[in-house]
Amino acid sequence: MMYIPNQPLQPGDQAPRFVLTAINRDGQVGLEDYEGKAAVLVALFRGLHCPFCRRHVVQLAATREKLRQVGVETLAIVNTPAERARQYFQYRPTRVLVAADPDVATHQAFGLPKFGILPDDTDPATLQWPQRATMAQFLSAQVNPGGELPEPKSLPEASELLNRKDGFELTDVDQQMHAAHGTQVAGEFLIDAQGTVRWTYVEGAGGPLELPNFPPSDDQILGAVQAMSR
Repeated sequence: MMYIPNQPLQPGDQAPRFVLTAINRDGQVGLEDYEGKAAVLVALFRGLHCPFCRRHVVQLAATREKLRQVGVETLAIVNTPAERARQYFQYRPTRVLVAADPDVATHQAFGLPKFGILPDDTDPATLQWPQRATMAQFLSAQVNPGGELPEPKSLPEASELLNRKDGFELTDVDQQMHAAHGTQVAGEFLIDAQGTVRWTYVEGAGGPLELPNFPPSDDQILGAVQAMSR
């Protein structure tokens, strides 16, 4: 059984071992596959039901090319069953290696929380981000990824509009994943050849209003790689 930390792993922590089903290649993939490499960027996303995460995977594929030039590998992990993910990537292929974790076991092992949404009249003393937030706090985050929308919208509104724009219809499996893990927090971790976390970027780390500030930019990631080599 994997140890589940009570907060996201930080630089200096040992990354958890994991083995997951690979989506766009045969077999499985685990952290041990990257032993001896300069580093690996492990990006943990929600499932493909999340239009923001689908876009993040596309962005990560471009980031991968820059990272490979400096000897860093990239792995994306999505909270979608392997069969459903293969179906999606058959029509939307990506160069980044993708693995499936429908149970968010790896997300939990890296300490990424899943937050609960409570009524707006909840006693503030009982609220503690990122475990809990009110609906008003959650809806206060406005997002417009890549300027695709006419104006920033709340996360649920933007999600609905982007799915419609993509022509993406949630299957029963997608709906199950959304119901079970829709508030799972995403994160990216730069891990060195010894399996030590050297850099961490967690979605909404500063509060609900920062939820749209994910993923990190290429400059932020490459800066972390450069700092690791000093």
